[in-house]
Amino acid sequence: MEPKTIEMAALGRSLYPGMLYDCRSDSFIPGVTLWDKASLTQDLDIRKQPNTDLKFSASDSLSDKASLLDVSASLKASFFGGLVEVGGSAKYLNHKKCSEKQSRVTMQYSQRTKFEQLTMTQLGKITYPEVFEQKTATHVVTSVLYGSQVFMVFDRTNADTDNKQEVEGNLNVLVKKIPSFSMEGEGALKMNEYEKKLAESISCTFYGDCVLEENPTTYIEALQIYKKLPTLLRQKENDAVPVRVWLYPLTHLDSRAAKLEREISATLISDIQSVLEELGNAERKVRDLFGNKMVNDFEDVKDRLRLFQRSVEDYKLLFQKALSRILPAIRGSQNEKEMEKLTNILLIHQRSPFSTNKLKKWLDDIHAELNLLNTYTSQLDAVQVITSSVKFDEVIFDPRVDTVVCFSFTSLDKDPYLSTITEFLKIEDLENLNLISETSDQDIQAWFRNSKIYEKMRRNFYLFKSFFEVNQGNKKNKFVIAPVSDSPNPGASIRLYRNGQMKDNNFQPVSKPSKPSVSIQNRDVILKLQKSPTGETIQYRVEYRATQPPGDSGADSENWEFRVTPDAQETFTLTGLQFENQYHVRYRAVGHVGMSEASDSSDVFSLREESDPGASFCIELRNRILTSLGTSKWSLSTIQSELTNRVSDIVIPYEGAISDGLKPGMGLFLRGVVPKDGEDFIINLKTKSGEDGDIAFQFKFHFETCTVVCNSFKKGERGKPEETRNAPLRKGNTFNIFMVIHPEHYEVIVNGQVFPKVKHRIPLKRVSVMNITGNVDMNTFSIIEVDNIIMKVTVPPLNVTIEGADLFK
Repeated sequence: MEPKTIEMAALGRSLYPGMLYDCRSDSFIPGVTLWDKASLTQDLDIRKQPNTDLKFSASDSLSDKASLLDVSASLKASFFGGLVEVGGSAKYLNHKKCSEKQSRVTMQYSQRTKFEQLTMTQLGKITYPEVFEQKTATHVVTSVLYGSQVFMVFDRTNADTDNKQEVEGNLNVLVKKIPSFSMEGEGALKMNEYEKKLAESISCTFYGDCVLEENPTTYIEALQIYKKLPTLLRQKENDAVPVRVWLYPLTHLDSRAAKLEREISATLISDIQSVLEELGNAERKVRDLFGNKMVNDFEDVKDRLRLFQRSVEDYKLLFQKALSRILPAIRGSQNEKEMEKLTNILLIHQRSPFSTNKLKKWLDDIHAELNLLNTYTSQLDAVQVITSSVKFDEVIFDPRVDTVVCFSFTSLDKDPYLSTITEFLKIEDLENLNLISETSDQDIQAWFRNSKIYEKMRRNFYLFKSFFEVNQGNKKNKFVIAPVSDSPNPGASIRLYRNGQMKDNNFQPVSKPSKPSVSIQNRDVILKLQKSPTGETIQYRVEYRATQPPGDSGADSENWEFRVTPDAQETFTLTGLQFENQYHVRYRAVGHVGMSEASDSSDVFSLREESDPGASFCIELRNRILTSLGTSKWSLSTIQSELTNRVSDIVIPYEGAISDGLKPGMGLFLRGVVPKDGEDFIINLKTKSGEDGDIAFQFKFHFETCTVVCNSFKKGERGKPEETRNAPLRKGNTFNIFMVIHPEHYEVIVNGQVFPKVKHRIPLKRVSVMNITGNVDMNTFSIIEVDNIIMKVTVPPLNVTIEGADLFK
């Protein structure tokens, strides 16, 4: 290229007329000149050139900063490559936003004072011509414009709730008002309340070519400094510094001198600037993330952010180091391979994991990951988040806690992208395109972007959340959230610790079972239960609640009563419900650690609802008895008023005669209530009254153990007892008992539960007395003749005497 005179910004460098300059590396050559000192000072052309300028900028980009300082494209490239060290007010170029939350406006105040230049006297008389042969410089400084510049950078950090665009607009207006603000009295400013409040939140950073006693740090201090600037700079006019310089090609003085062979294209310089802007944006964004609460709660995430931050800084230095090598080589050579190396550096960047898309993707992913952590933990705000291994040990080994259930994020320390960039930074030669292979998005996929991992994490989360909400009241159990690295269980898992030891790294607690199936048989509720879809079910907790019939003004009961089954059998008979009430039933699966969320409630039901009136002997028997007695409802609250043929004031112990004795086809019907403090209740069928009679059949309830024992007593000796456990009768329950007399055995049905048949041990015709003792309140007793073949029930016109009262009159 044809050598030409170059004008450039001094950027705080000590340049003066006659100084040698190398445009290949944009560096000056100190101590070496073409003239001696006397020749330089003689005939130097010096002129006054006063000028003052004021500019504002709301941009923080490298391009706009360079524009304020009037930096040429070539010099800008050298600055990007770290070849130029700026000073004075030009240090403003290095001042970058620390956060994306910052709003910024810059004010530039500049003053020009004088212009100095060499004359033809110097240019025509070279004192040291041998300098040309050294080829260390390409140009000589022939002219210098002196002056001073001041940059005041005004920043405001916005809250998350602020409208950043609105704040930036107001900040811009307020800074531009600085020249027009008037002072009254002792410095009172004419500001409205909003401007005062905004001014208080603004910080200021000062860069200048003059030394102040104290640099301003606030808006008000900056305003006061601004008012003094003209006077201050005028007083220090003799201390003005080089602002702009003009460079003359040495080849115009001697052909032996080195020359600038070519410049870097504007397109490539723009690409370099874009790379550095992108890296700067990434640094700001990751710096903002350190303020996220989740980063402080999860140390693994913080470590990954630190590694990313350090890696971006290292890559930036690697990129600038490559530029510092290649830029002087391009400018000093016509060899196209040098230009190709710069192109390769930019292509390598696009292929590298530090490309714009890759950086943006990782930052978006880490932001999404933090949002995910926040979403999960905020829904479990009552659960402690363990932030360190030391605190985790404190929980695990707490002697007051038997069991720790931990929702563990297991992949927070895993980051394929960070592994990729760490490996990439081992490359020393950023100019060899053949050494670089492009990184695919699949290779750096975030762990939670894997659909299978994410779905499993969601399932475990809802399992843990449900289990915690049900069991958090147990003081022996502790629920926590903690990061625990566990590659076999990526994403998240539930970990179970007992007595300080990890028992299961993929614990599945019991969870909400399906809705119970309800059927009613003989006024008992038969439930079909199902085991928890997760975990091990060892029992069930059956819960029931009474509700009033439609139209009843009484309020529903809000309290659920419950019974715990002895095992995980899927059929359970719920007995002792009140006949006049309607009920909801639900249940929970019980595991080794706790119980599950309750199932959906059954539809409302009552004991009046029968599944099939003719399908059961007990149902048929009950219906026909009540029909014969003129009863329209089967209800504890109405039986007293609707049974016209009834026995009242039945006193226990009771003993009454059975006319003509027992015979096959006969039924005995008993109704009553067990007191809440009851212990046992005995029905005896005897051969005679008093203590002398043998007991043909004894049916004995033990309420404490919920068992029934059937036996006989003949000739002073008891027979072999037959015991049934889990009897459907509890303290406080009402009961309906049918005793059906078969030719060879007794059959007893209590609240719908059929007991094992007991063979006759004494002939039926000898049995003529009914005896009832124990803790029981009786309200109904009747004898029914039954034809077993046609299932026809009749109530005979018998007079059965009970304590002197007739049953049917």
